[in-house]
Amino acid sequence: MCLAVPGKIISISEENGLRTAKVSFGGAIKDINIQWLPEAKTGDYILAHVGTGLSIIDEEEAEEAVKTAKEFKDMQDNL
Repeated sequence: MCLAVPGKIISISEENGLRTAKVSFGGAIKDINIQWLPEAKTGDYILAHVGTGLSIIDEEEAEEAVKTAKEFKDMQDNL
């Protein structure tokens, strides 16, 4: 099983034919390969796994995923 994390694209660049984005994951900024998401644009939310963008999601889906992850963490902290 893998875990994809939602983040918001804050900028996009292309160098040597490779399309990458700076993506904010709750304020942590990471460089993500978005080569498989040619339609992705600044402001979009994506799911990323191991430095690669997997899909574009809407803001509501992103917020729900973050909420679920926080609830899961809280449950683990209370064990």
